[in-house]
Order: sequence, then C-alpha cells, then structure tokens
Amino acid sequence: MTITIEKTSNPKQKPDQNTLGFGEIFTDHMFIMDYTEGMGWHDARIIPYAPLSIDPATMVLHYGQAVFEGLKAYKTKDGRVLLFRPEQNMKRINVSNERLCIPPLDVDTAVEAIKAVVKVDQDWIPVAEGTSLYIRPFIIATDPHLGVRPSYTYQFIVILSPVGAYYPEGINPVKIFIESNYVRAVLGGLGFTKTPGNYAASLKAQVDAHHKGYTQVLWLDGVDKKYVEEVGTMNVFFVIDNEVITPSLEGSILAGITRDSTIALLKSWGVKTTERRITIQEIYEAHARGGLNEAFGTGTAAVISPIGELNWDGNQIFINDGKIGDLSQRIYDSITGVQNGSLEDKFGWTLEVK
Repeated sequence: MTITIEKTSNPKQKPDQNTLGFGEIFTDHMFIMDYTEGMGWHDARIIPYAPLSIDPATMVLHYGQAVFEGLKAYKTKDGRVLLFRPEQNMKRINVSNERLCIPPLDVDTAVEAIKAVVKVDQDWIPVAEGTSLYIRPFIIATDPHLGVRPSYTYQFIVILSPVGAYYPEGINPVKIFIESNYVRAVLGGLGFTKTPGNYAASLKAQVDAHHKGYTQVLWLDGVDKKYVEEVGTMNVFFVIDNEVITPSLEGSILAGITRDSTIALLKSWGVKTTERRITIQEIYEAHARGGLNEAFGTGTAAVISPIGELNWDGNQIFINDGKIGDLSQRIYDSITGVQNGSLEDKFGWTLEVK
C-alpha cells in the first residue's frame, strides 16, 4: 500500500498532559482510505485533521451503516512507540464489517495505516502517568442515497486523541447500576459488533444511571433479563470463592481484546478462570455469603476498572470495602506495564511503530 502524506501547515498547540480528559482533543493528522465497488480499497492518504465534507443524503446518516474500533499507542521511557495488539482490532473490525455488509479490510494493510498515522503524530503521545494516545479507526457508508441497502462506497478513517483516564475515578472502584428495564442486544442482533447503533441503544439507560449517581450500566441478557452480559464500555469479571468468572461469548456481547488479554494472564498465573453464563442472582448470593471477592471491568479505554458497588432493583451491594482488589491491581499493573514497555512482553502483544 502506498500512503501519500500531506503535513499540516498549521500545527495545533499540544495540551497539558496532566489535565487530559478523554476524547476531547485531536491531533494534527488523520488517515483516510476510500472504497468503491469494483475498485476495492484505494487512495490511502494522511492529511491534516479537518471536518469531513459529506452530502446530506450520505447513507451513514440515515441508516447507520458504520463500524469502529479503539486501541492505544504508548511511548516507552526509552522513546519507542508501542501499539497493543492492533492486529486483533483489525480482525475484529472485519467481524463487524461482515455483519454490517461492509467490505473487509486487509488486516496487514489496516495495521500499516495505523502505524503510519501514529508515526506522523507521535509527538502527540503523552507520557504522564495514566495517559496514552487513543486511536479510533472507523468505517462509514458514503453513498448519497435514500433507500435501505448496503452502500457501494465507504471511507476507512483513523483519528488520534491524547487521553487520560476514561472514568473520573481512574483506577478507583466505580459504581455500576444493573439495568432491568431496557435491553441492548439479543442473540442474532448486533451485540457482538462495534457499531454505533449498539451505543445509541445504551444511552437512555446510561443517562438514567448517571442521574442516580452511577458511573455505568451493567446489562443483563435481552430475553430472560437475568444473565449478566457486559457493562456499557467494558467486559465484566467476578472473583467468586477465588475463581474468576466472566460471561461467555454467546453472540450478544463484544469479544474484548483486553478481556482476552486478561484471561490469558490469569491462566498463565494459574488462577482458575471460567467463561460461562452467570446470573445476577448468583452474584448477589455469593456476596451474601461472603464469597464475592472482587469485581472489575476490562476495556481499551479504562484497561481495568474495579467495581465497588452494584445496584440491582434498589438492592445495593458493596464489594471489597470499595477498594481495588489485589487481583484487579495485579492485572492492571501487568497489562499497562506491557503496554508502556516497562514489563517484558511475554505474549508478543506489542508492535513497535518505526
């Protein structure tokens, strides 16, 4: 793949690394590649970050045919730039592509695109504790057409954002509201994809939870409303009687890359780890008898987010005295250590941008 590069003539002022929020500031450049039916993916380019110019009839605006991913870049103490498992993100975007009738990307080509734009804007990678460069690859349908069908044209775009902690609590435990009214996804739907519609479907419950003082929503299955699925932005794990249990991938939750990394770490440490369906009732019963040791979420944005409180139909339980658990802390330290290059990468998860 040949990528043309047009550097900005008006570089932005870089932000204070110690006051970064999440997803509010964007770097100087972005990557764009077009798809045209009959031609395939073509015209790969890095250009100055700027608004997109699209027709009001562009199909993504009306029918939501779009997918996205999220990953991060880190700068090591010796100045190297590392990506964390980018090929897994690009394999997963193709899973979403297939479900949304979007042409697949060549995984190696997509990873090279990410590396290229990160290299151009590598001076934007923050190095303060807990910071990183968030990478958002996404694909949108671009045909100007009103009528329900897959688009014949698309754009693959990559934008970059220097970020701090995703949740205001940082690595401190968050409060989670268990949603019993609304449902987000069911088997056969889009729950296993990263498509905007999944997140639009979660907004009402999330807003209601925020009004009640909770950081995020834990979704139950859409049929029986009793099996735990995932938090809005994270997969979820429970440590019950020193066994780590996470909901199995049944087709309605996302196959998280941090989830997969966490399971690999736990098994390498000899920690009993089980993927299976688990009811919210089982979790509450485990807490009642003192068997719920820890709970935490995993995701690219927060990496590991301990859960300190659950609220299910007004029944509140508090986990590990509202403190981060030893296992949660160990997982967080291990993954972030590999990501920032301070720990040995025994799994071959990182890819250097050169």
